[in-house]
Amino acid sequence: MMKKILTPILILVLLVAGTGIYIMLQHNFDMVEQDVEIQAPQGKLTGTFVLPKNYTGKLGLVLFVHGDGSVDSTHGDGYKPLWEKLASLGYASLSLNKRGINGSEGNWEHQTIDDRVEEARQAIAWARQQPMIDENRIGAWGASQGGWVLPKLAKEEPIAFSILLAPAINWIEQGLYNSRTEMKMKGYSEAEIQAKTAYDLEVNQLLKQHASYEEYLKIAHKDRVMTKDRWIFAGKNYLSDATHDLPNFKTPVLLMLGAHDINVDYKNTEEVYRKMVKPELLTVKVFPDADHGAIHADIATSDLKSTLTFLFTPRQITVPAYHESIEQFLKELP
Repeated sequence: MMKKILTPILILVLLVAGTGIYIMLQHNFDMVEQDVEIQAPQGKLTGTFVLPKNYTGKLGLVLFVHGDGSVDSTHGDGYKPLWEKLASLGYASLSLNKRGINGSEGNWEHQTIDDRVEEARQAIAWARQQPMIDENRIGAWGASQGGWVLPKLAKEEPIAFSILLAPAINWIEQGLYNSRTEMKMKGYSEAEIQAKTAYDLEVNQLLKQHASYEEYLKIAHKDRVMTKDRWIFAGKNYLSDATHDLPNFKTPVLLMLGAHDINVDYKNTEEVYRKMVKPELLTVKVFPDADHGAIHADIATSDLKSTLTFLFTPRQITVPAYHESIEQFLKELP
């Protein structure tokens, strides 16, 4: 009797142990990660420096510039599959924790876009001092709000290339688009959407008037109140618009967009980039089955699928064309 009970328990233990080992192996990426600290006038910056396990000669480097939110240097390990791909192509990666995260000093919500540009310049200056890095092959990757940083960075630094994923163009227009698209997807009525749009415009008007946080609280809807830090962040950055910074690009640009993006109007982004960036510099890739983060749309809309995919097949959470496009772009650089 005891043997009959122990057998299924033993099988269960072995299955759990085997699953754990499998997950560990899937998250064992073929690269070397190093913690770094960069001393900057605005306070210490911390981050992750990634190298191939084996390399000879000089390496190119990709600086990662995050989108919105409290993002750590690995983006919750989400960057690691791309870092591994870049390492296989002979590129190092450098990614910083946002200020206030994991030892980076300060508060990212008190930064302007120009502050983030300066931070990126400090990271590039640090990278140039690393003996294995070819200073003529330092480029940048930026997603979403990073799309406001990279064109300004291109004016200040001779970056070798720029890789952009779902970059925003205009802060206010993006916010209105996101609200409408998200509410429509969730089945809200047109009247409800119009009411939310009117509220967003009222908030934008307060920002234009440099209203205090207390004035904002008087009109804020209880179910969507910004924190004081977020109000400060919005006040410093709500006028952001990449349009007239895009001609700053003087080296190759890869623009990647997801057709299921509910955060950014990808058609508008493509239109503005094609108008403002020299055609000979611009490569555009639209992924028909991807969302804002180049994740499969069916995975992105399911918490269960997202969790299982990230655990068991982390390299497959983004659409295959995402890594393929970056690889092709880098291999074709002059």
